Amino acid sequence: MSQDDSKSGLRKGLTNYGDAGFSLFLRKAFIKGAGYTDDALDRPVVGIVNTGSAYNPCHGNAPQLIEAVSRGVLMAGGLPMPFPTISVHESFSHPTSMYLRNLMSMDTEEMIRAQPMDAVVLIGGCDKTVPAQLMGAASAGVPAIQLVTGSMLTGSHRSERVGACTDCRRFWGKYRADEIDDAEIADVNNQLVASVGTCSVMGTASTMACMTEALGMMLPGAASPPAVTADRMRYAEQTGVTAVRMAKDRLTPDRIMTPAAFENALRVLLAIGGSTNGVVHMTAVAGRLGFDIDLAQLDRMSRETPVLVDLKPSGQHYMEDLHKAGGVPALLRELRPLLRLDALTVTGRTLGQELDAAAPAFPQTVIRSVADPIYPQGGIAVLHGNLAPGGAIIKQSAAAPALMEHEGRAVVFENAEDMARRIDDPDLDVRPEDVLVLKNIGPTGAPGMPEAGYLPIPRKLARAGVKDMVRISDGRMSGTAAGTIVLHVTPEAAVGGPLAYVQNGDRIRLSVARREISLLVDEAELARRRAAQPVSRPSAPRGYRKLFLQSVTQADQGVDFDFLRSDKNNGKIPGSR
Repeated sequence: MSQDDSKSGLRKGLTNYGDAGFSLFLRKAFIKGAGYTDDALDRPVVGIVNTGSAYNPCHGNAPQLIEAVSRGVLMAGGLPMPFPTISVHESFSHPTSMYLRNLMSMDTEEMIRAQPMDAVVLIGGCDKTVPAQLMGAASAGVPAIQLVTGSMLTGSHRSERVGACTDCRRFWGKYRADEIDDAEIADVNNQLVASVGTCSVMGTASTMACMTEALGMMLPGAASPPAVTADRMRYAEQTGVTAVRMAKDRLTPDRIMTPAAFENALRVLLAIGGSTNGVVHMTAVAGRLGFDIDLAQLDRMSRETPVLVDLKPSGQHYMEDLHKAGGVPALLRELRPLLRLDALTVTGRTLGQELDAAAPAFPQTVIRSVADPIYPQGGIAVLHGNLAPGGAIIKQSAAAPALMEHEGRAVVFENAEDMARRIDDPDLDVRPEDVLVLKNIGPTGAPGMPEAGYLPIPRKLARAGVKDMVRISDGRMSGTAAGTIVLHVTPEAAVGGPLAYVQNGDRIRLSVARREISLLVDEAELARRRAAQPVSRPSAPRGYRKLFLQSVTQADQGVDFDFLRSDKNNGKIPGSR
């Protein structure tokens, strides 16, 4: 028998011993040591990615999900094969989880390639895990379906409903402003995360779950059930059933993640008031298939796509409320005239067919109609100007309206350490109308583009009652955060972008209406500064850090490694309609 990677089951991707028949013989001998029969080994093989970890409470239900997926695979006549990969948690990853996202994508891709499987179920949830898995699956080309771990439940603090992590930031802000004491901040710390699962607001984890469902890579309705519910387990079982069908039909990721599907995912990002990180992550996924995200076209989409989902930080509710209101299918029903209904999904049916089959609408208050939006435009606006020639992002639905047309004096922090050292200094020269600028927290500058773009309000201003200021950086912020915050300034300071040359006292103008972010310094002066202080790209002597700094792209290319992007150019998305 000759080696042939197109064959299925255990015959796929045989280890190279120079004798294909012996390779299969040896593989079967070892797996039979685990108690498998020939009947089991002749079935379609479905890999199940296990990202459970004691360091990752967002994935605390992974064992139960694997059991339910395996049950579904067996029911459909397949052979379930769970296997581990890297697990990345937002709060337990140094220096930032984004630094490890690409490594996790490589682990996912290579383990899918290295091990025999006809389809794979990707179990993930925490911020960077879903994009890492989609990136890896897109590159591996094996039929794949995403299953998110689901959101945590909400808690209660002194009769107030709370949940991670918008409320984490709100209470910490109160604590920094001396509005609450040590005892209360300790009490609320016990209530913010009431169960395992991902953040209960429209942070990055929830954003990626909703976008993945709209992308067609997840079962309809599977984005919203909380982690500890029976609904979550039922979707897991059905995901296993679907994976076997996808294996038989050879329904590969490139057939699902088409330009139309990416447009639907971006449309949902705008309508849910989703995390700004969704732009970076979906750009990285698209790049694996040879597509570039057209930020100008994304902004045009934003102008015609209102925010309809009333979840924190843009609204008031939580993910469990979205689930009870009908989940993503109910949102897609409202967005139907704006969607590409011909996009294929993991079910083998189109998005339009799935919406036709969806449950009827019912009265609820979480998902608004287009006629009664939370915010009249999409949650994200794309900015350009001499400070960000390659673009920048602002989450306009979570910004202060009074600050979205603003000009102020720059108060500059050279890096995260400089900010940590001076932000709470009572002698810091800062006023409420100033613009806080943080440099060198971009892809290479930090490295890893940490979520430090949510600069804290200087303590002396916080104590005076200041709740928001214009803040600008080349980094990211958590999707759970709110404020008038300009992010992803491209090119970043660490590679010589204009942000590197901003000085204290410079005037900066923000106009969200005009989609402008401008440094009001003439070009001659900027040229003088560049000549006086040339920037050298950061480097490292060895290891993953060296690989990262040598290879990572800017935010407008998804902060992926340049060698992981597709070598084909299949055009820009979204396209003109």
